[in-house]
Amino acid sequence: MMEFTHLDENYKAKMVDVSGKVKQLRIAKARGKIVLLPDTVARIVSNKIIKGNVLAVAKVAAIQGGKRTSDLIPMCHNVFISQIDVAFEVEDDGIVCTSKAVAVDVTGIEMEALTAVSVALLTIYDMCKAVDKQMSFSHIHLLEKTKQDL
Repeated sequence: MMEFTHLDENYKAKMVDVSGKVKQLRIAKARGKIVLLPDTVARIVSNKIIKGNVLAVAKVAAIQGGKRTSDLIPMCHNVFISQIDVAFEVEDDGIVCTSKAVAVDVTGIEMEALTAVSVALLTIYDMCKAVDKQMSFSHIHLLEKTKQDL
């Protein structure tokens, strides 16, 4: 039977104690998509969204969001992040965001990768909401998580 690590013996929320763990190289990749009208995609590509360069702002927002993950997710540990990289793929019906987060720490990094993608997509939504009322998010998920002893 699976044990929930974020619950104590009385089923109350708790933060997991990671003090006994050793540092490892941890890498996580995540992906998600925002579905947009084709006209909105064309406006983003041609930099015709009045709020500015959508993908440039979304990339900075993703990095900032990934770095603030432990402030947003209550039981998430503060992880020393070595890198967050973000890339976008333009499709006819939307934008796919992929993130890679790297840390040398005792826990984590998948939440940071997932948060980076989520914040990027939310930023695209915010910057395009005046021209597209049909936007939606889909398939925000972890692609992979690896850890390696140092």
